[in-house]
Amino acid sequence: MRAILFLVRKEFLQIFRDKLIGKAIFAVPVVQMLILVPAVTFEIKSSEICVIDIDKTSESRGLLGQLEGSTFFKIPYMASSEKEANDLLHEDKCDLILQIPSGFGKDLGLGRPARVMVSVNAINAMTAQLSWAYLNGVLRDYNRNIVTDKVGLIPVSQIQITNRYWYNETLNYNYFMLPGILGILVVAIAFLLAGLNLVKEKEMGTIEQINVTPVRKYQFILAKMIPFLIIGLVDLAIGLAIGKVTFHIPFEGSLLLMFLGAAIFMVAALGLALFISSFSGTQQQFMFVAFFFLIIFILMSGIFTPIESMPAWAQKIDLANPVVYLMRINRMVMLKGSTFSDLSREIYSLVGIAVVFTVFAVIRYRKTA
Repeated sequence: MRAILFLVRKEFLQIFRDKLIGKAIFAVPVVQMLILVPAVTFEIKSSEICVIDIDKTSESRGLLGQLEGSTFFKIPYMASSEKEANDLLHEDKCDLILQIPSGFGKDLGLGRPARVMVSVNAINAMTAQLSWAYLNGVLRDYNRNIVTDKVGLIPVSQIQITNRYWYNETLNYNYFMLPGILGILVVAIAFLLAGLNLVKEKEMGTIEQINVTPVRKYQFILAKMIPFLIIGLVDLAIGLAIGKVTFHIPFEGSLLLMFLGAAIFMVAALGLALFISSFSGTQQQFMFVAFFFLIIFILMSGIFTPIESMPAWAQKIDLANPVVYLMRINRMVMLKGSTFSDLSREIYSLVGIAVVFTVFAVIRYRKTA
């Protein structure tokens, strides 16, 4: 234990001897939280429509009025031809084209089905699907009003639906993204800095001084892990404080449980980072391999897209992705107030991954003089 404490002290001195790294370790979480949380969002707050109103009747104007009354749609362009509208769509100046043909009002007045044509910019599939869904809802409401007012039918009694959004009643997207950004922050500290630290010692040759001492391999690996584990937890605390003060993020669960999950995750990430650095001769080699794993871990972790939407083979790969479990722990503890029993599967899975990666790191490390 005494040898480990001395080695840990040496690691802290080595880390903070580099003034740039020492400052960046605590400046990065502040900048990352303030920029990424409000900037990274999949929310679609408005959609711009270009309208081709060939009919120009009170019925077509009523439809446009209903669209303008929606908080989601804006009509900045009125085109006189389909070519003009398509040019606007190609130039990415509008998201949809609504074409109201001649005879639209006449057909409605006679009780016949009326048609409109909608062209949707589907480069962004999510934007296209949501825009079409909202437009379809507006058209459905307008159609129901026409049936009631024009045709004179008595509307059938409808089921009234009262909805409630659990765990994020205001639908604030920051509440969803902040736990994910915290996960990315912890990954960066645990995965990149620890691995680069070991490889840097190899390049400088200072690791040879440790290799000729009677320090055991497991002591050396633990001494490499502990400083970055402590730094990562401190950065997590800073990120949580910024989220609470700046973005008013709710925290419904146990702070201790969240830090427990983060600590176990960091052991897993540090073990993998040290395993990779054990066979990397230069920092460039480590960064290349680490970047490969980092991109896969983050993009397949459920930070941005639901894991349930992924193919079955990708979900099986995610069983070995520690970031997946960290995301679930962060979000369920912060927003849902989940307890240890609710998260036992995630925590035990992280423990298993941490043990495997750490054992690999210890076995792979070679003490050579």
